[in-house]
Amino acid sequence: MSQDLTLPGSASTPAIQSDWQAGRLTMQGDSYPENSFDLFDQVITWVEAFLGQEARPLRLDLQLVYLNTSSVKAMMDIFDLLEEAHESGREVGVEWRYDPRNERIAELAEEFKEDCSYPFAIRPLEVST
Repeated sequence: MSQDLTLPGSASTPAIQSDWQAGRLTMQGDSYPENSFDLFDQVITWVEAFLGQEARPLRLDLQLVYLNTSSVKAMMDIFDLLEEAHESGREVGVEWRYDPRNERIAELAEEFKEDCSYPFAIRPLEVST
């Protein structure tokens, strides 16, 4: 599999893009889809395929604003895949950028980071006042 994902965002789903050649997966926006399995199954499948077929690094760039419980579960599954890859010597990393006015998402990102041994950066976005 080397087909990239290009899923446009909506009011309740994040925009998701993958770049197989660059080894990058990006997600931006709110995530409270009616059926998170339908949305994240294809993302998880892409991550599994990339980690299984490529030896190159994989990087996740996130700008998620809100996640419902089922989206949190899906993200945990993705982070678990990255953890397994990291433990087997693969270079993986996450950069989660957030609006500093959104303390809840920063706290959620910190909770995810606590369970990861690979590089996991949490950076505030610059916000104009």
